[in-house]
Amino acid sequence: MNSVLADIDLTGFWDEDEYYAREYTDDPLTPQKIALVETTLRYKLPASYIEFMKHRNGGAPVKNCHRSSRETTWAADHVAMTGFLSIGASKTYSLCGALGSQFMIDEWGYPDLGIYFADCPSAGHDMLCLDYSSCGQNDEPRVVHVDQERDYAVTHIADSFHAFIRGLQPADAFPLAE
Repeated sequence: MNSVLADIDLTGFWDEDEYYAREYTDDPLTPQKIALVETTLRYKLPASYIEFMKHRNGGAPVKNCHRSSRETTWAADHVAMTGFLSIGASKTYSLCGALGSQFMIDEWGYPDLGIYFADCPSAGHDMLCLDYSSCGQNDEPRVVHVDQERDYAVTHIADSFHAFIRGLQPADAFPLAE
């Protein structure tokens, strides 16, 4: 079987801080968790996201920044993320958890574009989303940044989840603004 993530080195990918393990990382991925999330959120998860979460179901990456096509409230040229929400419902930071995707839509007013899969350092004021708005519920979504501080402005980040993972860079790859 060919891995959809074969070109990505996941060695040393995860931040091993205990906080992320406790708050973001869930038990290993199961078909039941995938079915629960897809049924509850009404979208088919991309194969690359599922395969990625089989490596570790949620957590914070060491390379936690991605170039953006335009300025956001975070930076002029990139977005930062805190962690990947796990597939499941038991962790606070899981796709169907207390602060998961549907919560962000229902309680924070985020647009219903798809699945909010990663949070950002702003404590809820911006999120990363698997955006199905132009492809349908069962096709490959693009990754977008949604910025609550800019009236929920949507910025294209990557054409797919796979491309998003490949484009992650460490924060020190971006010079501080003067």
